[in-house]
Amino acid sequence: MTDEKEAIGVIGVGWVGLVTAACFAELGHEVWGRDIVPEKVESLARGEVPIHEPGLPELVTKNAERLHFTTDMGETLEHARLLFVAVDTPPSYSGDADLSRVETVLDELGDSDRHALVMKSTVPVGTGRSIQRRRAGTGYVSNPEFLKEGSAVADFMKPDRVVVGADEGSSGFADRVAALYEPLGARILRTDVASAEMIKLASNAFLATKISFINEIANVSEELGADVLQVAEGMGLDDRIGPKFLRAGIGWGGSCFPKDVQALKQLAGNSGYHFQLLTAVIEVNELQKRRTIGKLQKHLGSLEGKEVALLGVAFKPDTDDIREATSLVLSGRLQGEGAHVRVYDPVAALRANSMLGGARICESALEAVEGADAVVLVTEWPEFGELDWTGDVKSRMRVPLVVDGRNFLDREALVEAGFTYEGIGR
Repeated sequence: MTDEKEAIGVIGVGWVGLVTAACFAELGHEVWGRDIVPEKVESLARGEVPIHEPGLPELVTKNAERLHFTTDMGETLEHARLLFVAVDTPPSYSGDADLSRVETVLDELGDSDRHALVMKSTVPVGTGRSIQRRRAGTGYVSNPEFLKEGSAVADFMKPDRVVVGADEGSSGFADRVAALYEPLGARILRTDVASAEMIKLASNAFLATKISFINEIANVSEELGADVLQVAEGMGLDDRIGPKFLRAGIGWGGSCFPKDVQALKQLAGNSGYHFQLLTAVIEVNELQKRRTIGKLQKHLGSLEGKEVALLGVAFKPDTDDIREATSLVLSGRLQGEGAHVRVYDPVAALRANSMLGGARICESALEAVEGADAVVLVTEWPEFGELDWTGDVKSRMRVPLVVDGRNFLDREALVEAGFTYEGIGR
């Protein structure tokens, strides 16, 4: 372990970049966070964190003296030699990753042989080697992130593993990157660049596959009278399978799974290989988001004119991320069926306003359920479990129908109180 501190540059201080910058500062390093959005930089310079991530505002405030935010790439290059690239790589219209922001960083770096790019952004396998062929003098290290929204700070500080990928010629820079993580005590896996890039995509694709699989088991369980909670528990006790990501629900979303699964499928297709399993994983997830409509129609018949409350907009609790969120699909489908939709989320509702069509944004869960013909629990925010369902909530609803999209609520208590309860796979 080394006590030497690096001056670190982080290019792009969105969610991944800001967590990376704050955590490295917590480890004692001077960090220059560079972004092209002046308003974001000014906000961060004042200590204001523009995203919802537990523990992150406190970390930024605590390490304010070591965190420097700027729009000036020259300033960052002057102070830092290791440049962690954390810019967006969204899917393009073709389905391939849009690397234009990465290309912009390369252009700004120029021909420097004193700096190394450390790629945090998720890029297609082969990107690193392509960059190295074009820029022989630039050091390059692949260091994929494995952060989960809602627990990103803890994931960084207590990682399962750290992957550091480098090819011949960049091993010295890779040593320096690996040394940054030594204080965390995690396994540091050294690989070549292409393998590091594949580890990121393959990991997310496997987790998405596991969720889609248990959702299929849930759907079959409903038809056969089995309870997917008991099935998942029995499966998870097998240490070859494990209990994580075996929670049935109404589909995965967010910034990573949809993009990375599609990216790996597209990458395989570009190489001439048809990745049939991932095609099915994606299809299962999209259909899962829509099964709720059938559950509502089973009890309400036509949804024309019905009042439906969606509790939760973010794709998971403890985040304000609405990318690929199930709530957006549900809101659109319900309104397409003629239903009146009202939504509530503790942090994400206003952010999603423009994407929810004509849905009414409510200021509380109780306002959302007032006069509702059905409630759909979309995101398992803890406060939804603390509601007085059998008293206050039921008294406000016109029809006591609950579709528990995350198997989060107490089914027995709701049924005993007179609710019609629909879970997933139960």
